Amino acid sequence: MHKLIEQKWFYKLFSLLLAIVLVAFVDNTQVNTNNQTKVQETASTKQSLKMALQVSVDTDKYYVTGYPSKVKVTLEGPNALVTSAVNTQNFRVYIDLSKLGVGSHQVPIKVSGLPSQVSYKLPQKSVRVNIQKRKSRTLPVQIGYNKNAVAQGYDIGTPTVSPETVEVTGAQSEVKAIDHVQAQLVVPNGSTETVRRNVLLAAYDAKGHQLNVVISPATARVTLPLSVSKKTVKLKLNASHGSSKKVYSLTVKEEKVTLYGQKEALRKISSLTLDVDLTDIKSSVTKSFRLPVPSGVAWISPGSVDVQIEVSDSNN
Repeated sequence: MHKLIEQKWFYKLFSLLLAIVLVAFVDNTQVNTNNQTKVQETASTKQSLKMALQVSVDTDKYYVTGYPSKVKVTLEGPNALVTSAVNTQNFRVYIDLSKLGVGSHQVPIKVSGLPSQVSYKLPQKSVRVNIQKRKSRTLPVQIGYNKNAVAQGYDIGTPTVSPETVEVTGAQSEVKAIDHVQAQLVVPNGSTETVRRNVLLAAYDAKGHQLNVVISPATARVTLPLSVSKKTVKLKLNASHGSSKKVYSLTVKEEKVTLYGQKEALRKISSLTLDVDLTDIKSSVTKSFRLPVPSGVAWISPGSVDVQIEVSDSNN
C-alpha cells in the first residue's frame, strides 16, 4: 500500500478526481443560486405607493381646483417589474380634462405607462374637479405687523417690501374677489432692532378670508426699520414729604442725564424731574434713586443717581 501511495501517478489521479468534485459542486451551487434568483424575480408581489395626480388640461385657458395632489395606487405583478415601477415611478396617474369645459365634473383617474404584466388598483377611482376660466392680476403687496411687539421708546420707520407687486393667478371668480395681497410680518416681542424676514404671501377678500390662488413669487422680503433717538436734558430734584421742623438741602453729582427714546417724545421733554421722598429722613444721608422713565422713552443714562440729602433743624 505504501508503495502505491508513493507512485507519482497516484497523486495525479487523486488531484484530478478532487478537481472534478469541486467543479461539480460549484456548478450545482450556481445553478441553485440562479434558479433561486429567477424564482424571486418572477414571483408575484404587491406594493402600494402614493403618486402625484397629473392633470391634462389647457392651463393657459383654464384653472382647476378640487383634486388631491396625490392618490394611492397598488401595483401587482412580477417582483422585478413591480419593484422597478415603484423605485423609478416612470408611469403616470392622471385625469384627462381636455374635452371638458367650465363647471364641476366627476372624472375617472387613469394610469398609463406600466408594463403589461403589472396590474393596478385605485382605492379612489374618480375625483370631482371644478374647472373655471383662468385669470391673472398684478397687485401691490401690503405689509401687516404688530406694533405692540416693538419695545417701548423705539421709533418705527416706514416698512418696505420686495418685490412691491406680484402676479396672482387662479380661477376667475377667486381672482376677482381679491381685496389685497398681504405679507404678514411676525415681529418678535420686545424688538429693538430692525426686523428683516422672508414672508409667505397670501391673498384675501374684503372680509379677510384667504383665497385659493397662486401668487408669484410666493414670498417677499419685508424690512421694518426700528430706531431710537437720544437727548440730553437737565436733571431737577423735587423734595416731597419732608418735616416742617427740618431744613433739607439736596444735591446730585449728575446735573444732566441722557434720554433714549422716540424722536417725537423727546422733542417734548426739556428736563427730567426726580421726586425725592423725604419721609423718615431724620439726618443727613446719601440715598440712591432710580430715575423715572417718561412715556415714549426707552431708557435713561444713568438709570439711577445718588442724592446727597443734608438735614438741619429749622429755626422756626
